[in-house]
Amino acid sequence: MSRNHNPPRSTPIAALLIAVLCGFADVAGADSVRIVQTNSRDDVIHLIDPATHEIVDEIRGIPVNHGAAAAPDGSRLYFSSEAKHTLDVVDAGTFDVIAEIPLSARPNNISIGKDGRYVYVGIMEGEGGIDVVDTERLAKVRHIDTGSRVHNTYVTPDGRWLVAGTFGGERNLNVFDVDTEELAWSLFEKRNDETLEGIRPIAFETNPDGSTKRMFVQISDVHGFAVVDFAERREVARITLPDVPPEQQGEPPFNAAPAHGIGVAPDGETLWVCSRLNGHVYAYSLPELEFLGGVEVGDHPDWLTFTPDSRFVYVANGYSDDVSVVDVAALEEVVRLPVGKAPKRNITAVLR
Repeated sequence: MSRNHNPPRSTPIAALLIAVLCGFADVAGADSVRIVQTNSRDDVIHLIDPATHEIVDEIRGIPVNHGAAAAPDGSRLYFSSEAKHTLDVVDAGTFDVIAEIPLSARPNNISIGKDGRYVYVGIMEGEGGIDVVDTERLAKVRHIDTGSRVHNTYVTPDGRWLVAGTFGGERNLNVFDVDTEELAWSLFEKRNDETLEGIRPIAFETNPDGSTKRMFVQISDVHGFAVVDFAERREVARITLPDVPPEQQGEPPFNAAPAHGIGVAPDGETLWVCSRLNGHVYAYSLPELEFLGGVEVGDHPDWLTFTPDSRFVYVANGYSDDVSVVDVAALEEVVRLPVGKAPKRNITAVLR
């Protein structure tokens, strides 16, 4: 049986209608990858297009913005405001603030569950703890007691665990079961009258099945990071970042965090670490943790995030008020973007 390989002819009107409908479908289904850059001494948040490395949008009206998170479906962005003691909800289509949710006290960093139902807000004032915000009710619905002030919260990549890095308690790294919100285990526990190390940013390495393999934990007054085996629930190594001559180091203060900002690239092949002290970001191979090299960036690099293809890492420089865009493979800075005052936390979001 023969087949006609020539497509059927369409009228000009039909062709135009098909093109118009396809255009609407493209617009309606379009996803926009954005680097969301907070500015901790400002009320503006910048959105950067990683395809062009240019600022393309702004969100205003959130003073002293700290933590940032994106809804998994790309419909909303969430920001903690230290000035207002609120979690602000932003419509990802209009970039308008649509809700200001009161919190128990001054917040720090935030994270969101894998299904997007709850945002977990670290409270860095008073008794501390974690405020749990329901994204459907747009209200704080629970509080998790940690016994100390919470600097950062994280939901592990598999969505099973809520990790809190804290200051000033009997234990400073706490792992909670997301389903029960009960403490599962902890590390860096206080012994006798010793001064307990505060926990700074944390990055996560996963197993092939998506479960958590290792945590890379930055610690107060440590120019490096600890390696924690998640299954064994123990620290297995501590790595010190390279030195540079004193005349090449940044100006203090470093706020007890000479190393602040750490992340695993989406492809799982490299770990990147910020050094406020040296003004560099450093790369290590995974899983070997072999040192690959460093890239000089701006003053006091504080936080970092990656493009989804792992090609670029965006490094927020807290003192020079800019963001360094670093080519991961080439180990070089390709552009530096001026942003707001004291840029710190940043995330990569896919907005719809």
